[in-house]
Amino acid sequence: MKTSSFSLRVRFIFILIILFSILLTVRLYFLQIVNGDIFLEKADRQYTTVSNNVFDRGSIFFQTKDGSLVSAATLKTGYTVAVSPKLILDGDLVYKTLSQYLTLDPAVFYSKMLKKNDPYEEIARKVPEEIVKKIDAEKITGLIIQKEKWRYYPGESLAARLTGFVGYNDVGDALEGRYGLEKYYNDTLVRDGGDIYVNVFAEIFSNINKNFIQDSQREGDIITTINPEVEGYLENALSQTTKKWNSKITGGIVIDPKTGEIYAMGVYPEFNLNDFSKEKDVGVFSNPLVSDSYELGSVIKAITMASGFDSGVISAKTTFTDYGFIELDGYKVYNVDKKSRGKTSMQDVLNHSMNTGATFVMQSMGRQKFLDYFKRFGIGTETGIDLPGESAGNIDNLTSNLSSSKQIEFANASFGQGFSMTPIAATRAFSVLANGGKLITPHVVSRIDYKVGLSKKVSYIDEAQQIISKGTSEEITRMLVNLVDTALIQGQYKIEHYSVAAKTGTAQIARSAKDGGGYYPDRFLHSFFGYFPAYNPRFLVFLYTIEPQNIDFASNTLSKPFFDIAKYLINYYEIPPDR
Repeated sequence: MKTSSFSLRVRFIFILIILFSILLTVRLYFLQIVNGDIFLEKADRQYTTVSNNVFDRGSIFFQTKDGSLVSAATLKTGYTVAVSPKLILDGDLVYKTLSQYLTLDPAVFYSKMLKKNDPYEEIARKVPEEIVKKIDAEKITGLIIQKEKWRYYPGESLAARLTGFVGYNDVGDALEGRYGLEKYYNDTLVRDGGDIYVNVFAEIFSNINKNFIQDSQREGDIITTINPEVEGYLENALSQTTKKWNSKITGGIVIDPKTGEIYAMGVYPEFNLNDFSKEKDVGVFSNPLVSDSYELGSVIKAITMASGFDSGVISAKTTFTDYGFIELDGYKVYNVDKKSRGKTSMQDVLNHSMNTGATFVMQSMGRQKFLDYFKRFGIGTETGIDLPGESAGNIDNLTSNLSSSKQIEFANASFGQGFSMTPIAATRAFSVLANGGKLITPHVVSRIDYKVGLSKKVSYIDEAQQIISKGTSEEITRMLVNLVDTALIQGQYKIEHYSVAAKTGTAQIARSAKDGGGYYPDRFLHSFFGYFPAYNPRFLVFLYTIEPQNIDFASNTLSKPFFDIAKYLINYYEIPPDR
């Protein structure tokens, strides 16, 4: 019995030792790995006075095609140089000494020296460490040096509207993400900080639940799907297009239509994230690709045609008689060239971008079914993209007129006028045509690396809904490939060994109610979408430009930038030929 009792005690003590070892290991992991940077602050304060509120924040990374990470938003370290005027005995000597290392305005410096009762006056900020070492070696009485960190964007203007920046909140008492990913993922990127001067052994046994549970749920770094090289190429194309046609704004998205991963998302004009305070128009900070909705024009005909196929009311062999116009509710709907083509195929409807043909498809479906398919494609709803400020677009013209006998609003919608959607919503809708009929969730973050060492992969593939049949997707793709090969500027942009499916759009821009309503006769929005290789697409590219000058159609403004981007992606990702 004694031997048995002794054996139980030994086992109990052994278990306690093991538990203690596990506990110690976990806490040391948090101290050395998770909070290692914090404790390095203490060792790093050779020149500095104590300051416990050094700015800290998680990082944002772009990702190259081989998975290498490229910093999009990080922290830069420097020092604040300050003085305590009441401790300065010879202001002239201090000025002369500091001027050897810093660029100082004498009037500003001496005005601060006059504040003899002030214990702290800043002289310079963001001073590099090598300069601080030299200043510290001067042993100036009354000198204060404090370490500081600030948000830094190595790419400067690259993906600026997508990334966003850190600025003071509306109250002005705290820094936070203000736009883009910085705002959307602020709760993950923000750091609590805390007192870095603590007793290490006390820290080992304290706040275990707080550090292990709360930090793992929240604090981390963001790894995006954005490829910086693709982003740079896209932005250069947008810049050239805007300048060539003197447009107000040009935007574009490069997406994997199967997964919803966005490789590039840009708008021109952009701004420098490291100098955002110099911008006079705060509108340049927002991302119109997700927040602004537009009437996109004839690119929508591809969705109208696919809806007609999927609903079973038409097929690729269907024909109709075209008179060059159709009259509805007292209005005449014309083709852009006002030509009458007589007996016309559905392929010709797309190739010649015929408004009458799109209206015919809508009428064949009926207004209710037509509207139902628009909703299936996500038109009039948010996509759920992981960026702030997303707009749902507007299909009120359709929903409000459904109970009436009017058809004109539905006719206009069939060729992309009279309702609005965001570029990201359009990109999602066109991806349905490309990917076999599934409604994806576009996103720009691939994973979150949490501070505790855990990672969370972001994927929405399992959530994609089948909204049209795979056969419909294949049929509309075949027709859009035919359009590129034979009709888009007479087939000039056909790529010999690669199938490309694409459609252009030219939409009139609506007047505001105060300007009389209707449409401007001389203001247009040009749009273009395409995907490739068409029958097993790796990429879908959507482009648009607002109010290009002295040019009529999107085929003239956006065909070249689209095919330049397509060829770049084919070469960069070494995509094999498909025909």
